[in-house]
Amino acid sequence: MNQKNHSADNIPQLRFPEFVGEWEMKKLGEIAEKRIEKNKNNSVKNVFTNSAIQGIVNQRDFFDKDIANQNNLLGYYIVEKNDFVYNPRISNYAPVGPISRNKLEIGIMSPLYSVFRFKEGNYNFYEFYFQTTIWYRHMEDIANYGARDDRMSFPIGDFYKMPITLPSLKEQTRIANFLTAVDEKIQALKKKKGLLEAYKKGVMQRLFSQELRFKGDDGQSFADWEVKKLGEVGVFQTSSIDKLSNENEKKVHLVNYMNVYRHENINNETIKSFQIVTAKDSQITSCSLKKGDILFTPSSETPDDIGHSVVIFEDLKNAVFSYHLMRFRPIQEIQILYSHYFCNIPSVLNQLTKLATGSTRFTISVKSFSDINVSLPSLPEQTLIANFLSALDDKIKHNAVQIQKMEVWKKGLLQKMFV
Repeated sequence: MNQKNHSADNIPQLRFPEFVGEWEMKKLGEIAEKRIEKNKNNSVKNVFTNSAIQGIVNQRDFFDKDIANQNNLLGYYIVEKNDFVYNPRISNYAPVGPISRNKLEIGIMSPLYSVFRFKEGNYNFYEFYFQTTIWYRHMEDIANYGARDDRMSFPIGDFYKMPITLPSLKEQTRIANFLTAVDEKIQALKKKKGLLEAYKKGVMQRLFSQELRFKGDDGQSFADWEVKKLGEVGVFQTSSIDKLSNENEKKVHLVNYMNVYRHENINNETIKSFQIVTAKDSQITSCSLKKGDILFTPSSETPDDIGHSVVIFEDLKNAVFSYHLMRFRPIQEIQILYSHYFCNIPSVLNQLTKLATGSTRFTISVKSFSDINVSLPSLPEQTLIANFLSALDDKIKHNAVQIQKMEVWKKGLLQKMFV
């Protein structure tokens, strides 16, 4: 593949060497036809939606329920396989609205969408074209932003004036096949990541149910696990740091609850970016954070989100935690990495969910946190469990980095291989 700086507007920056010459400029309305067939007699019941991330999907699968009135779908457009659909709703993922290709069976779309079908060319080529941002400028030029700023508004005739620059069918196919291979590589990496995550979930269940046990270097079994309440293992501390006055203007780092989900999200760079607040010296001591502390989220809009935790892996000088959090400080020795894993197993999280109280917002008290039952193995077995799970996490993270790099590479290709 050659990368060149061309003076001509209709030659891509990145191109396969066997192709030369300019691409041909055409309007969307010249190469595609508007589809306006309505759902007569409610004969089609599969209602589709066009998601900015997932593309065209069945509405029931996307929303987990039927949004459209199944008894009144007469005004909906018929959408057949390989039809393209434009959704005027804008978002961070689709700043001018997404255009997606239907790869499902026949279905119907709300008349708010625009449906069209290409009369010529390679469908895969067009699908990749609409993954670029090249066509955004036309949409921004024709847009008429009215009362709703979450939806593009424009004369439909202007939409079909969209300029699309096309190579020969042979070059379209060459580009489409190459980018399809890139997509297949990305999907393979995502599948591998999913399998690793499923394996980790399964092995965690077996480890913490003690179905799977490690043995010492001498081949001997470790001691039985001890069942204790969290209140026996450590002490909980709430904070009022957010409500302090600035009498002595002592600057400290505030750990914000929005950053607390998993320990891998907390690193030196994150800590440096924490908010600066004021606090008294005496209060810093009572609300400080040190290595081995665990921060829990004690409230959430749903009970299932209660108990997200983060482990502090180093002493944080002049760092305090928000009153949106609850600090747990062990009073008996726990392997620090193991503490992250045992706080996130179903048996612990299910107890937190059951103990949460509230209607519009759910909370859990210090007493309830203290009553949570946990099973603790010996320190050597904790270390083996933590190291094993950490190695799995490293593989998952490595896979995630590969996916990110491939997606960035593909994004660059899309912008350079089309004009």
